[in-house]
Amino acid sequence: MNSGQVNAVRGMNDVAGEQASYFDLLELTARRLLASYGYNHVRLPVVEKTELFCRSIGEVTDIVEKEMYTFNDRNGDSLTLRPEGTAGCVRAAIENSWLNQGAQKLYYMGPMFRHERPQKGRYRQFYQLGVETFGMTDSDIDAELIMISARLWKQLGIEAELLVNSLGSAESRAAYREALTAYFSAHYELLDEDSQKRLHRNPLRILDSKNPALKAVIADAPKLSDWLDEASKTSFSGLLAHLDAVGIAYRVEPTLVRGLDYYNDTVFEWVTTELGSQGTICAGGRYDGLVTQLGGKATPAIGFALGMERVVALMQAKAQPIPAALDVYFIAAGELAQRQVLALAEQLRDTLPAMRLMVHHGGGSFKNQFKKADKSGARFALVLGDNEVAQQQIGIKFLREEAEQLMLAWTELPAWLAKQLAI
Repeated sequence: MNSGQVNAVRGMNDVAGEQASYFDLLELTARRLLASYGYNHVRLPVVEKTELFCRSIGEVTDIVEKEMYTFNDRNGDSLTLRPEGTAGCVRAAIENSWLNQGAQKLYYMGPMFRHERPQKGRYRQFYQLGVETFGMTDSDIDAELIMISARLWKQLGIEAELLVNSLGSAESRAAYREALTAYFSAHYELLDEDSQKRLHRNPLRILDSKNPALKAVIADAPKLSDWLDEASKTSFSGLLAHLDAVGIAYRVEPTLVRGLDYYNDTVFEWVTTELGSQGTICAGGRYDGLVTQLGGKATPAIGFALGMERVVALMQAKAQPIPAALDVYFIAAGELAQRQVLALAEQLRDTLPAMRLMVHHGGGSFKNQFKKADKSGARFALVLGDNEVAQQQIGIKFLREEAEQLMLAWTELPAWLAKQLAI
């Protein structure tokens, strides 16, 4: 038996310190923003039946064929760690009859799993925020999702470019697919190996190739916009009018596609040049066919997902300020002080529940405790010694600004802290 150190699985990372604080800030900001738009939080299983992803994503996709973590449980059922969140959310909406209760606005956060080569912004366990809506057909809900994501970037101090396109209806896209297959077949020798594999399986994905050698042949390919029916054109025009009305800049990108057949009409992405080749930080689209594909009644749907690691990387690159982990660090030295400090701390928490307060544990001199207080990032240190206990007073040392140390009565402390911390 090997008694050596056991390390984490490759591509599945521990998150702590400053990075964890950025994750917390992203999650808190997203929760507040989505709640303000009337979206409800749902918690979904990380393990689903493998069949769910085979039926939604498709068995002849790289995700299903190469990237999923799939295993048989003790009952012999084939289960999979979710590689994405939309299929599970649709499954839950059907199974729990949410779709019978009118239009739904939902969001979820959590880990996803894909066995692919780890690189910057892409890991085998990665985190996504997903937003899904059901039961609404008009382009105003498409626009709202884009507006939510735009407001999130604004609140996080992130700059990104919005790309939009329309895939049209299933019928118009099928006709376009035939034209695209014929075009690329005529230029087969110019395609790289991946594109040759996609030619008959999923030709729209060739348009999404990042290979610069294919830029010219892709530029001359038939344009999806030429194949849109009138309903899709009207819907797309409506979306652009909504974005113009609120001043959200965008670029219509004809090569922006989705490889899965259940997508239709609106697709969009937010991209950045600050993360190298992994430039997409958020992708969304309408998928009116998926609910039926998974056994439910025909239901219009649209959603988006953002990669939280990539967004956190942008927040860190911009050196966005994150809230201090602590407001107050409480230190005490002396037998009486050590017996009193926890009781005082609990009284403060009762009075100011929003305050972030840490009590020093482990004893030590005031000098050493002050070092830890400063390292904690707290704004103030509360200082309690035996003399202060006898006089029912407490010292306050400013850790982040130049000011003389104060001495207050215990009864005055809550009001003073509330004013300083604006809580």
